[in-house]
Amino acid sequence: LPLLWIILASLDKNAAVGVKIPSTWTLENFRAVVGSSQNRMAFLVGLILSLGQTALVVIVTAMASYPLSRYEMKHKKSFMYTVLFMSSLPITTVMIPVYRLFVTMRLMDNLFGVILFMTASSLPYGIWMMKNFMDTVPIELEEAAWVDGANTAQSIIHIVMPLMLPGLCTIAIFTFSGSWGNFFVPYILLQSADKYPASVRLYQYFGQHGVNYGQLAAYSLLYALPSIALYAISQSFMSKGFGLAGGMKG
Repeated sequence: LPLLWIILASLDKNAAVGVKIPSTWTLENFRAVVGSSQNRMAFLVGLILSLGQTALVVIVTAMASYPLSRYEMKHKKSFMYTVLFMSSLPITTVMIPVYRLFVTMRLMDNLFGVILFMTASSLPYGIWMMKNFMDTVPIELEEAAWVDGANTAQSIIHIVMPLMLPGLCTIAIFTFSGSWGNFFVPYILLQSADKYPASVRLYQYFGQHGVNYGQLAAYSLLYALPSIALYAISQSFMSKGFGLAGGMKG
């Protein structure tokens, strides 16, 4: 019902709280949302933050997961449990020291600083997940490549990464969705209204004199499209990755 309300209300000029069929269908709500330069800038900033964080998280977790999966280290289990514990910390508990750190380092109201912090906050869970995906890739495939003369870098690029595509896509979708829907961190660490991402700009429709439900629904529908598009695009890569998973049987 909430999803049905979003679709119907976005096409209703006189949308209200309840779910109802519009008496007159219109695209005026979408025109108002897209026609606002502030909304367009908010979507652009949101994409910059989310794509920047996603790229960094995927790269760093892929680099960290390989030695954690392939090499025996003395304190690896303790390290992994520490990483798991860090992923359970609520973001609100660390925002006060992070805010102080950003003020000291003059990173307040800086998009790159926000990307760095959001990346750091996503790394613990991302490393844990990526390491589990890496464990499923048979090391015998790499050993066969080494016998044929490949070095470690070549085996990672040509053997491991293709088999890791489902894991990489999963981490990318998880990170992008979390970043795209993150309201609290940008709201605290960004001070200029023109730097607010779409997740924060959504709050503009809740005014002191009521809520514009039609534009709120249209904005919400447009706001959901990037995550849906990323999931749809990644499906082809995930299917290719699963198709390579039977390489050992060949």
